[in-house]
Amino acid sequence: MAFTKILVPTDGSEFTKAAIRQAVELAKVTGGSITALYVIDQTVFGNVPIDSSVNAIYDMMDKEGHNATAFVKSLGEENGIDVSEIVVSGSPVKAIVEASKDFELIVMGTLGRTGFAKFMMGSVAEKVVRFAKCPVMVVKSSEAETK
Repeated sequence: MAFTKILVPTDGSEFTKAAIRQAVELAKVTGGSITALYVIDQTVFGNVPIDSSVNAIYDMMDKEGHNATAFVKSLGEENGIDVSEIVVSGSPVKAIVEASKDFELIVMGTLGRTGFAKFMMGSVAEKVVRFAKCPVMVVKSSEAETK
């Protein structure tokens, strides 16, 4: 398999930058393209009633998502790689797994959740590896990138 259709989930954190660079290098070798995916995590809203403050937070997350995918696009363009951007709402794991059916490979970092949030929700990468419909490459970020 050539891995020419590559999905790169990003949350905009430093934890995903090593994975983004790895995906770009892989796309250069295979002549592939990348789709950058940002999921606005609606699970953080729970049963909170929709009001102006929730809308403001959602708008901020939407902007953050577009910034995160734009970073992938700009790095891809610098390297001659075609990158498309997708920002969706929902559960990150469900959205990534659902999208996986349309790709040959997912390249992802260990997304930015740490500590208690990671304990309570589990690792997004771990769940994607378990349920994705295509191979998954998980790229660990280096210490230098997390500081």
